[in-house]
Amino acid sequence: MYTSDAFQLFHNRVVQGNFVAEALSPTHLRSSYQSPANQTFSRLLEYKFSLNGKDNELPMGVNHRLVLQPEQGKIETPVVVFGKATGQNITKAPDDFLEPNVEVTFRVDLRPVLQAFEKEGYYTAFNGEKLYETDFKGVFIAGGSEPLTWDFENLPNRQHLQLTDSDKDGIYTVTLTFNAYNPENFTASEWKLERDLSKLPQYSSDQVLLDALYNMSLEEMLLDIRPDSTFMAGEKWDGVWTRDISYSILLSLAAIEPQLCLNSLRRKVKDGRIVQDTGTGGSWPISSDRTTWALAAWEVYKVTGDKEWLREAYSIIKKTAEEDLATVVDHGTGLFRGESSFLDWRKQTYPAWMEPVDIYLSLNLGTNVVHYQTYQILAQMAELLEEPANVYRQTAEHINKGINQLLWVPEKKYYGQFLYGRQNLTLSPRSEALGEALAILFNVANKERKEEVLANSPQTPFGTPSIYPYIPEIPPYHNNSMWPFVQAYWTWAAAQEGHTQVVSQSMAALYRAAALFLTNKENLVAETGDYKGTEINSDRQLWSVAGNLAMVYRVFFGMQYEQNKLVFNPVVPESYAGNKKLQNFPYRNATLTLELEGYGTKLEKIYLDGKSLAKAEIPANLTGHHTLKMVLANDKGVTTAPNLVQNAFSPITPVVTYTNGTLNWSPVKGAASYNVYRNGKAVSKVTTNSFKVAVPAKGTEEYQISTIGSENSESFLSEPVLVTAPTSVQLIESEVAGNSKAHNAAGFTGSGYIQIAKGSPTPISWKVSAPQDGLYSVDFRYANGNGPINTDNKAAIRTLTLDKQRVGAVVFPQRGFEEWSNWGYSNHWQVYLTKGEHTFSLSFEPSDENMNGEINEALLDHLRLIYIKEK
Repeated sequence: MYTSDAFQLFHNRVVQGNFVAEALSPTHLRSSYQSPANQTFSRLLEYKFSLNGKDNELPMGVNHRLVLQPEQGKIETPVVVFGKATGQNITKAPDDFLEPNVEVTFRVDLRPVLQAFEKEGYYTAFNGEKLYETDFKGVFIAGGSEPLTWDFENLPNRQHLQLTDSDKDGIYTVTLTFNAYNPENFTASEWKLERDLSKLPQYSSDQVLLDALYNMSLEEMLLDIRPDSTFMAGEKWDGVWTRDISYSILLSLAAIEPQLCLNSLRRKVKDGRIVQDTGTGGSWPISSDRTTWALAAWEVYKVTGDKEWLREAYSIIKKTAEEDLATVVDHGTGLFRGESSFLDWRKQTYPAWMEPVDIYLSLNLGTNVVHYQTYQILAQMAELLEEPANVYRQTAEHINKGINQLLWVPEKKYYGQFLYGRQNLTLSPRSEALGEALAILFNVANKERKEEVLANSPQTPFGTPSIYPYIPEIPPYHNNSMWPFVQAYWTWAAAQEGHTQVVSQSMAALYRAAALFLTNKENLVAETGDYKGTEINSDRQLWSVAGNLAMVYRVFFGMQYEQNKLVFNPVVPESYAGNKKLQNFPYRNATLTLELEGYGTKLEKIYLDGKSLAKAEIPANLTGHHTLKMVLANDKGVTTAPNLVQNAFSPITPVVTYTNGTLNWSPVKGAASYNVYRNGKAVSKVTTNSFKVAVPAKGTEEYQISTIGSENSESFLSEPVLVTAPTSVQLIESEVAGNSKAHNAAGFTGSGYIQIAKGSPTPISWKVSAPQDGLYSVDFRYANGNGPINTDNKAAIRTLTLDKQRVGAVVFPQRGFEEWSNWGYSNHWQVYLTKGEHTFSLSFEPSDENMNGEINEALLDHLRLIYIKEK
């Protein structure tokens, strides 16, 4: 059915090199697959040490290197001085591999850090960041070989990776076992159906492998049902997660288990609004894709026709949307701020310098397509309930316009990943597969752009990468990965447009993984197609299960639910031709048997209970048992080939500093040149024999540098450097509004700081004096130690006013658990000020409720006012 250099898919088996997965029957699969990584554990180890779970020992791309040569199964490393790289002359490991169960004792000299604590009260890392002694939680080890991980932000949760100093001499140690036997590293060799599937839709075809994978997916769906009659996210993720359940419901679960879907959606509602799960910087509004819930809620309504659920869901989505309009929308572009939908592991898809505030300011493709569809859904719900709908359609139109004007990459002919930066935003030209697929499915793209996206979005031998090109020095998870549920959305999008060749390749990629691994894995490494090597992986991941089922419902049978009918637009690539039958399929008060013959994208004959029909539709008021038979016209469909590319990484992002009127950076290995950006636009190119640019501080301008690699590939832009004249910046200390000793913080400017907390008096005001008319940027230096940088739900939010007129939301994300001396800046607002006195105020408004509901707190050091330019 599909063949490539990487693997072949047959009606009854998958072959990948020496590995074979075979369907012996619709209820029995065998696989010989074992991860090649189990036998190829490299002796070359790269690692770093970490204070408090931060990447703060050595610059990106600089790691300690060690060749593991054990004696009697053990190794004791030399003592490494924290902050000084070792083993840089080691570039290649021996050709053989590491023995099993090797114990390695790591030793690091932390005395430079401890002495800095004693002398200064803080340690200054290589990147200039200060860690105060009061915030120090411990030293950890990170690395690229199990049991190490490069996931710095989760190191504090992995106590086995923390080093200790038992004799108090400043030398910290930890002993770990490498190449240890782990049963989770080995796939099952056989799957046999054990659960009763008789109450669920029964699928059969001329391809026994596909029948077996369908049945395996149904069984895994049943295994993902929790005792409370909701869906868990997967074997390793037993909670109900908003985006996981929502994307799963839309793919296929609403069609066959609407009540369980409804139960799950209700679990993700609190105080009448949709819950944003724990996420970067303390969840919403930094993570802002909770309206995926709306996509699922609308699908459940279309499946069931339940008017009570329609009213309930409408009220919830409306309240959520009103909060987002107050807190998340970017008024200049009409787009919504916040993290990439589902790509919620900061360093996996963003440049390392981007903090949660920067992610909040970014404008992402997938997240905005979700918001677009949410307002389209609100408009349709409002019309059914005889409520005003125009305002929702207008909001959707603004989002659509913003996506197509600002996120389209003309030279690549697909949408870019996100707009990012600080004072100025620049488009990242990486593709983002889920966003591209959703833009097609929800008609954000017009017909011409749909064709271009399908023809040009990068595809690799093992499937559609989540982002492309990959980010260097970041291990696979969202980066350098294929996610089956994203693959399913991409296949569905291609089928909707009749692209049979894209469907064939995409569907094969999904079926290959499920057959060889004998489960619907969470993700796999894009480079190798292997399940092993990603940061974490789970069996029977719910949205992967739903994606496998969607191949039958959404692609082969082409099901599309509308308000008052079920419509069929089948798509069957020629190599998947044959007879297909789906029995016991529920639709409202009817039970359907669906039969499909042939291949192609056009229907030649349609029969309902033996009578010819003009359209393949089932009305919502049909009752009882019925048979719908469809015969395809054996057409080719759109045969544009997918854009198969080689796996590729972008260059490393340079780290840029500004001293004595000059931008400086260290050379990046493999760089051909560097681009200089001013205020978000490329203005010049620097050759590799120079690593500095003179920039006089005359006005207020923002500079960034990118690395240009081979074949003109470009890195992320560096962290913005704001170059200002000395008179352009004012700091107005917060202690003018009072003083606080909350959390005993250090490192503040002036004589103190103030605390803002839920229930504390507001508004708090700062008086400023504008020296001239013009555009100014205003933000706040703050600390929030209520949680780590990568999870939890305690982002603080306040409403900013200027001379009693609302400006917008100011967000103070978490910066580290109990790190109250870790200061950073909030999001900024650009405002026009006339010369003279003005008053900025922060207040707590109903739209400032965060996802925690109780803790909404930060420390404020000062207000920063920067003159930008004349308006």
